[in-house]
Amino acid sequence: MAAANAPIAMREALTLTSLGIAPNFVTFTHVTMESEKYICVRETSPQNSVVIIDMAMPMQPLRRPITADSALMNPNTRILALKAQIPGTTQDHLQIFNIEAKTKIKSHQMPEQVVFWKWITPKLLGLVTQTSVYHWSIEGDSEPAKMFDRTANLANNQIINYRCDPSEKWLVLIGIAPGAPERPQLVKGNMQLFSVDQQRSQALEAHAASFATFKVVGNENPSTLICFASKTTNAGQITSKLHVIELGAQPGKPGFSKKQADLFFPPDFQDDFPVAMQISQKYGLVYVITKLGLLFVYDLETAAAVYRNRISPDPIFLTAESSTTGGFYAINRRGQVLHATVNDATVVPFVSGQLNNLELAVNLAKRANLPGAENLVVQRFQELFAQTKYKEAAELAAESPQGLLRTPDTVAKFQSVPVQAGQTPPLLQYFGTLLTRGKLNAFESLELSRLVVNQNKKNLLENWLAEDKLECSEELGDLVKTVDNDLALKIYIKARATPKVVAAFAERREFDKILIYSKQVGYTPDYLFLLQTILRTDPQGAVNFALMMSQMEGGCPVDYNTITDLFLQRNLIREATAFLLDVLKPNLPEHAFLQTKVLEINLVTYPNVADAILANGMFSHYDRPRIAQLCEKAGLYLRALQHYSELPDIKRVIVNTHAIEPQALVEFFGTLSKEWALECMKDLLLVNLRGNLQIVVQAAKEYSEQLGVDACIKLFEQFKSYEGLYFFLGSYLSSSEDPDIHFKYIEAAARTGQIKEVERVTRESNFYDAEKTKNFLMEAKLPDARPLINVCDRFGFVPDLTHYLYTNNMLRYIEGYVQKVNPGNAPLVVGQLLDDECPEDFIKGLILSVRSLLPVEPLVDECEKRNRLRLLTQFLEHLVSEGSQDVHVHNALGKIIIDSNNNPEHFLTTNPFYDSRVVGKYCEKRDPTLAVVAYRRGQCDDELINVTNKNSLFKLQARYVVERMDGDLWDKVLQPENEYRRQLIDQVVSTALPESKSPEQVSAAVKAFMTADLPHELIELLEKIVLQNSAFSGNFNLQNLLILTAIKADPSRVMDYVNRLDNFDGPAVGEVAVEAQLYEEAFAIFKKFNLNVQAVNVLLDNIRSIERAEEFAFRVEEDAVWSQVAKAQLREGLVSEAIESFIRADDAAHFLDVIRAAEEANVYNDLVKYLLMVRQKAREPKVDGELIFAYAKIDRLSDIEEFILMPNVANLQNVGDRLYDAELYEAAKIIYAFISNWAKLAVTLVKLKQFQGAVDAARKANSAKTWKEVCFACVDAEEFRLAQICGLNIIVQVDDLDEVSEYYQNRGCFSELISLMESGLGLERAHMGIFTELGVLYARYRTEKLMEHIKLFSTRLNIPKLIRACDEQQHWKELTYLYIQYDEFDNAATTIMNHSPDAWDHMQFKDVCVKVANVELYYKAVHFYLQEHPDLINDMLNVLALRLDHTRVVDIMRKAGQLHLVKPYMVAVQSNNVTAVNEALNELYVEEEDYERLRESVDMHDNFDQIGLAQKLEKHELLEMRRIAAYIYKKAGRWKQSIALSKKDNMYKDCMETCSQSGDRELSEDLLVYFIEQGKKECFASCLFICYDLIRPDVALELAWMNNMVDFAFPYLLQFIREYTIKVDDLVKDKIESQKEERAKKEEEKDLVAQQNMYAQLLPLALPAPPMPGMGGPPSMPGMGGPPPMPGMGMPPMGGMGMPPMPAFGMPPMGSY
Repeated sequence: MAAANAPIAMREALTLTSLGIAPNFVTFTHVTMESEKYICVRETSPQNSVVIIDMAMPMQPLRRPITADSALMNPNTRILALKAQIPGTTQDHLQIFNIEAKTKIKSHQMPEQVVFWKWITPKLLGLVTQTSVYHWSIEGDSEPAKMFDRTANLANNQIINYRCDPSEKWLVLIGIAPGAPERPQLVKGNMQLFSVDQQRSQALEAHAASFATFKVVGNENPSTLICFASKTTNAGQITSKLHVIELGAQPGKPGFSKKQADLFFPPDFQDDFPVAMQISQKYGLVYVITKLGLLFVYDLETAAAVYRNRISPDPIFLTAESSTTGGFYAINRRGQVLHATVNDATVVPFVSGQLNNLELAVNLAKRANLPGAENLVVQRFQELFAQTKYKEAAELAAESPQGLLRTPDTVAKFQSVPVQAGQTPPLLQYFGTLLTRGKLNAFESLELSRLVVNQNKKNLLENWLAEDKLECSEELGDLVKTVDNDLALKIYIKARATPKVVAAFAERREFDKILIYSKQVGYTPDYLFLLQTILRTDPQGAVNFALMMSQMEGGCPVDYNTITDLFLQRNLIREATAFLLDVLKPNLPEHAFLQTKVLEINLVTYPNVADAILANGMFSHYDRPRIAQLCEKAGLYLRALQHYSELPDIKRVIVNTHAIEPQALVEFFGTLSKEWALECMKDLLLVNLRGNLQIVVQAAKEYSEQLGVDACIKLFEQFKSYEGLYFFLGSYLSSSEDPDIHFKYIEAAARTGQIKEVERVTRESNFYDAEKTKNFLMEAKLPDARPLINVCDRFGFVPDLTHYLYTNNMLRYIEGYVQKVNPGNAPLVVGQLLDDECPEDFIKGLILSVRSLLPVEPLVDECEKRNRLRLLTQFLEHLVSEGSQDVHVHNALGKIIIDSNNNPEHFLTTNPFYDSRVVGKYCEKRDPTLAVVAYRRGQCDDELINVTNKNSLFKLQARYVVERMDGDLWDKVLQPENEYRRQLIDQVVSTALPESKSPEQVSAAVKAFMTADLPHELIELLEKIVLQNSAFSGNFNLQNLLILTAIKADPSRVMDYVNRLDNFDGPAVGEVAVEAQLYEEAFAIFKKFNLNVQAVNVLLDNIRSIERAEEFAFRVEEDAVWSQVAKAQLREGLVSEAIESFIRADDAAHFLDVIRAAEEANVYNDLVKYLLMVRQKAREPKVDGELIFAYAKIDRLSDIEEFILMPNVANLQNVGDRLYDAELYEAAKIIYAFISNWAKLAVTLVKLKQFQGAVDAARKANSAKTWKEVCFACVDAEEFRLAQICGLNIIVQVDDLDEVSEYYQNRGCFSELISLMESGLGLERAHMGIFTELGVLYARYRTEKLMEHIKLFSTRLNIPKLIRACDEQQHWKELTYLYIQYDEFDNAATTIMNHSPDAWDHMQFKDVCVKVANVELYYKAVHFYLQEHPDLINDMLNVLALRLDHTRVVDIMRKAGQLHLVKPYMVAVQSNNVTAVNEALNELYVEEEDYERLRESVDMHDNFDQIGLAQKLEKHELLEMRRIAAYIYKKAGRWKQSIALSKKDNMYKDCMETCSQSGDRELSEDLLVYFIEQGKKECFASCLFICYDLIRPDVALELAWMNNMVDFAFPYLLQFIREYTIKVDDLVKDKIESQKEERAKKEEEKDLVAQQNMYAQLLPLALPAPPMPGMGGPPSMPGMGGPPPMPGMGMPPMGGMGMPPMPAFGMPPMGSY
């Protein structure tokens, strides 16, 4: 059966392998498909991941790195469920994730392993364990709930499916198990059906099952059905059945009768079994899919077979329902995702035609609204109508597919049925049936509504409209409008009768709804008319309507100006204003005219409104000059100012200050330019200086930055308005730092009498010019001197102030200033008064009035400068009497006493308050000794030193320096730059220190001499103190200092001091002597104090005399001394002597140095002695290790063996490695053998050439590194047998294989390497690398074995690596085989073609070629076969026929001139009707003169250049070829050319047939004339017969009569007369019947009028409502002629329809297998 006519269409939705999914993951355990939306694939290599394929975007898979044992995508949403076994347990961890939100929804740890799970609903997961079944909801926090336990029949079964019905009341579990022993290959299926309500299970045998719902006639509730398919064997008989059973039958309701049908398996599929079942609710079909790809389709209601075919050549393991298409998806092992759907166009014709099951065809068409059963439905309808079964006919019409019978003809047919008394009219029965089935169409709705309106049953219409039972139309609305306007409006809206809706809203005055509705439906009403209509009665409503229009998308449909004029024509100024204000809010430039207009009308009528509009600032594009003039006329001067743009206009308006708010006027100045603003201010001051001054001042203050302060000042100065200046500058003063402005303000305030303000500014301001202000105030001679006092006090003009006040006799201001303002400036006042020769009494009184507030120091300075210090005696004594301790008071008093010589020494020594520096300085010129007294008292070091140096008072200076004990002072006086240093030192040594009894003073002096680096002077000083009998002769510190100083300054005295002195620090002094390189003195000091170690160190380290040190060591015999000698000997390289000394010292601490030195000197015999001594004191691994090494060096191997057997702490591993590195292999062998280090022992034995022992040791070590070392050594030594033993242990490690192979090959040992690899093939741990490497070696060195090796071990080879090797070695045949094994068919095909002598094999190439992915290789193969194997090209082309572009192939062969070679191929593919193929074959047929084949080709394949071929053939020498040309012309519609060509060849029959087919009357009549002219009478008669329908009778008779051929035309004449006689008879019959129908129609109309009252009573019975008492006849009364009971669905048995019986299976034989 052709695929296009099949009832089930199959297509490949996608291929999983094309998305990068490996074929080994296309299995039942890795792939899940829970619905038609998603496929989920679980990958385990190269890494664990889950691939989610959205079927809406299959080429964009989502791959996530997830490790899980199973993954399920939710049927509807992007929710992923994951299952993974917890390691080490049998428990499973379940998790549910939302992929889009990237959140975890739920997780749970199952106590037992889940063997199968599935989404049974979008919210519910079914979990199947070994014993039970659970349900787990993704909502809430609930855990899996147990539903039931598995029955015994499912034990040891593989669970393959689990389902629930839509109500979740029935559950079914499916499993499969191995078949019976007599037929194990037939898998057994088991099913467990569980009822949730009854909590009961039933075990059945079934392979696949599914639930469905079906609505049984007479039962309003749908029934739940279960369908299951089984295949069982009993006594060798295989039984395959499909069962459909109702679950939970509803009592008292019609139920679904059980159905079953056979599943027919072809002979080749006897072991096949169902694996899946899907049910299409859309079509009511059951799909049964088997493992080997068979599809069975059955009708759900009848279980009748519909279709069977094989849909997949590969096994199918997974299916999913496709609810949107009514089909299903299936996935096979190849990775194909197949989509099966019902072919809507062919399924019904297939069932009715092929299966001859008319009832099923009609049911399918009705159920799914499918085409193809039109004739059957119409025929059945007519039969029912003829049998007066109007109710059944109505039901059939209501359910007719695609509304076939829902036409006006059907309504008219029911209307034409006479109404029987006491019965419901058939028309009402029809409408009632339609209402119960669904919605009426437009015509039906109109007819039913007309009946209801006539009976005034409006409430029925409302109910039907509410239930959406009627299709609304404009005609229906017109009908209902006669009884209910509101209901009619609803109908108009639903029917989208827009003009009627708008008219209805207008009638109801709901104008706002007009706009809303018009926008929704895209209708444009006459808005202007509507606005005028509203305006007449409701102005405010008109405004609202206009505003709504303005807000419409696309702009207002009526011009704003037109709308405004409509308002203004009715003097509705407020409404017009309201409208314009709203629509002009965007303030657009194009609305300038309207903005001007709204302002104009309001300025003329309502100026306050216009003022408010302008105040809002919502317009900016109106005519400003025009509005300015109107504002001026209306008295809105401020608005006029804002709109005028010329200075004269502004100056004219601005003087009306009486009508302008001052603040607003001030703000207006801010909008003017600087020049215009100043001009306007000037005009205001000219017009009314006093009245407008405040406004001008306020404007100047507000905009001083814009106008400029200087310009404003000049303006006020021009009018000499100091008041204006005062007010203006007063506001600006706080922010200005301009001295001139501050001065002008002070001047203006002074001239306006604002003395307090002058005083304040002079006191607070920091920016005025003090000199200028002082002079102004002095010139102004203000009565209040406080401003002047402020200026002079702040800026230091106190003398000038004092002089001004004294000369102007303002003495009270002087007193006030000194006493209250600034007593601190009293000295300046006193000084100026003294200069002005003021009386002393006034000055003294002034000073005494201030007293303690007066600063003494400046007062004393002022008086001292004028030599009037005695003036202060009384004042100072008064202060002292009051207890003043002010230093300045006592300084002044001391100066007075010194000048008066009133016992000054007493004052200087007893007064504690004066400043020694000040008074001492004052005394220096008067009496230096008094100055020294004053300086000593205040410790004024610098001043005292200076005055004593200047006056040669060195003895006083020396005494002072010694007594002070100050280091800084000593440093200063002992500096070399001090020219008086020698005099001072002499006085210190001779006088000051001998007089001192204080050790501290002596110590400070000594320290100072040391610091000043005066060693000789210090020695002189210390000898006088220490060596001479004094109080400090035995002082420890001084003796140390004397020796140390001598060491530094005079080393020749040191030995004498060492011998003479005993109380000094010997160790410290000795170290200093060593540092000073006085080694003998140091040795003497250390000996004196018995410091033998230090003494010997001096001999060794400094004097460098080992002989003296050995002598000293023998003399003292101390271990420490011998240790020092030994270390020195070791440093000097006297290793043996050093070792002897260390032994004498019994010193083991330096064994590391001794070991190192002994190794360098190679004195291992002495080292052994030393190490044996050390071992007695310390247990060090280093010592034991070195002892072993020393034994090895002196070849005492027996001692080594003895030593390692004794207890020791040597690190034998390190010792062995050291011996190995030192090439002491025999010793290393002993150590490695003792510690069982087989790896190192093996290497050591290799060095000793003991290869067999090395192999034995390597075997014990069992280390790859060791094996490699031994192996490589054996190879180098050509011990290949031992090398192979080692190699076999190496090559089992993948990482080491290449290294071994490379080592062998680099040394040319190819045969030995191949032998090694061949031996490795039989190892248990043989891996892919060994097989691959051997293949590479064969490719390089043993070509003859390569192919055999590849074929034997192709599955264990690393094919890419071997491919590279074969390519390098040019083994093309083997390379081709490898490419094929690796599925690289493109490379295989390329290799075969490029290297055909070695690689080509026809059968192999055919197999490869059909699998290549690169299309270009197909055509390369064509060229290849054309050049090398033309005899086999057709075989190759036939294999590729489904993949080739036939046009391109033909072009290739045509260019090569070898079309004839591929003729068989072209014949085979000509069914595709390709132009190039057709034309090529036609050329060959013409060339071969095979007209029969050419005619067949032209007839069956029309896709070629027909005219070109015809033109080529019409000149051919063969008649049959020219006939074909005429035939082609005929097919192309070129009738004249065809006829002409046939005439030319006397093919008159062809001419007549061409004319007949052309339908051209003129051509036919011309042919008649041609036959007459040629005298062909028989042809004339034949032409009349053949062209009977085209030739006019008068023309035929005329030509026959005129040419004496009437006899030949007579048959035509008889036929013509007979035909027209029949036509006249039919017309007369139709006329009579029409008259009868007209009379019958009139009678029916009379009957209809007579029965109108009856309709009113019977109408409710026809509607889907229960019958009402009294409205109809009694139900089911006998003798009432009611309809007989209907069997089944009301249809007679199928035998009564004249249909032939169905075959046993109902399907034609399968041709797909």
